[in-house]
Amino acid sequence: MSISLFELFKIGIGPSSSHTVGPMIAARRFGKWLEASGLIAATDRVRVDLYGSLALTGGGHATDTAIMLGLCGEDPATVDPEAIPAIRDRVIETKMVRIGGQHPAHFAPADDLVWHQRERLPFHSNAMTFTALDATGGVLGKRLYYSIGGGFVLDEDEAASNSGSGDAQGAIPFDFGSGAELLAMGESAGLTFAEMMLANECVHQPRERVLEGIDAIAEAMFASIDRGCRIEGILPGGLRVKRRAPALALDLASRHGSNLGDPLVVLDWVNLWAMAVNEENAAIGRVVTAPTNGAAGIIPAVLRFHDRCYRGTAETRRTFLLTATAIGALYKKNASISGAEVGCQGEVGVACSMAAGGLTAALGGSNAQIENAAEIGMEHNLGLTCDPVSGLVQIPCIERNAMGAVKAIDASRLAMIGDGSHMVSLDKVIETMRQTGLDMRDKYKETSLGGLAVNVVAC
Repeated sequence: MSISLFELFKIGIGPSSSHTVGPMIAARRFGKWLEASGLIAATDRVRVDLYGSLALTGGGHATDTAIMLGLCGEDPATVDPEAIPAIRDRVIETKMVRIGGQHPAHFAPADDLVWHQRERLPFHSNAMTFTALDATGGVLGKRLYYSIGGGFVLDEDEAASNSGSGDAQGAIPFDFGSGAELLAMGESAGLTFAEMMLANECVHQPRERVLEGIDAIAEAMFASIDRGCRIEGILPGGLRVKRRAPALALDLASRHGSNLGDPLVVLDWVNLWAMAVNEENAAIGRVVTAPTNGAAGIIPAVLRFHDRCYRGTAETRRTFLLTATAIGALYKKNASISGAEVGCQGEVGVACSMAAGGLTAALGGSNAQIENAAEIGMEHNLGLTCDPVSGLVQIPCIERNAMGAVKAIDASRLAMIGDGSHMVSLDKVIETMRQTGLDMRDKYKETSLGGLAVNVVAC
């Protein structure tokens, strides 16, 4: 099993990796499939059907906008966030898309985008079908896609064969499937988790390019923090949530000299950095899926915490992100990183676990301490539900990222005062998270049918 760092950490747009980035990728893939199948020239109209969680909360997650962008050939990693409103408005006004950026086809969102809120397809709650029609209304081709969390997308063939679209192909030196195997391989080879992950990455591209790519991921994370600290205003979606990060950033900067007597002021900065990213995410800004958009603020906040408080370097940032990848890969293979599948424990919980392990590695912790920190990070997020108010990644998601970041730091500190020996293994807590997700009622899995979503009146 191999999941690349560049698959787990994707530069994209908000507000949701599964409900925005995934559908955008699926729509783009459908256009490429039409072209490869020789059907694009005859395509006169496109119809899209959304099911389950995509249909229930897709409106708040900008799924409709993502579909339009993807059909027009836009990619989450390269689309200009500032250009998105114009692209969306043009499709709505003209009722046309240019598939792959070239071939014109009818697509009226009000008629051709159908939300099946009462229907859930068996494989995954985030399902969507794309249908190409000719000028007579006849079906030229149809494809089914699943957005399985973190921007990972499976088509119907991949789902049937149970192969993940994010699983890197080719022989790798450290092919681990569990935390126990990862620990054993590290012990046998005398290598850290980060060193093993780097060796795996270098199978697919030169070391220099891998390191440049990791540095670019870290830079994108920090850029999302910085932009979130600058941009003021009201978040879109109707809840009228005010962006708090800019005011908090100014307040902390103005109190810099007087903060020395406050032993917990560093937590204010961590809260700021996490919220800044998720406010940027909620505004359909540029963020890094880490491992999802809903949890995109946790790893950047903890990474910057290490940078600022421990004089981090490019090398420690790489160690942090490579280690976090190893941990995230275990969750993706053995449980889930999808809020629609296992609740927010699969998003904020996994990000907290990844950040705790990454921080411990950057601080020089042993493999055993890293595994312990990752376990602690998840153990105290078990059962966390996904219940966004009005289907928006705002309440409780923004503050939840701040809490997850602080919890990750504490998990690392708890692990670092021990020698790595502990009662509950990372593998056991991952399996517990999976079982808890199966037992969790669907209304707590990114449907906005339970929890805060129904107990908070959105005015």
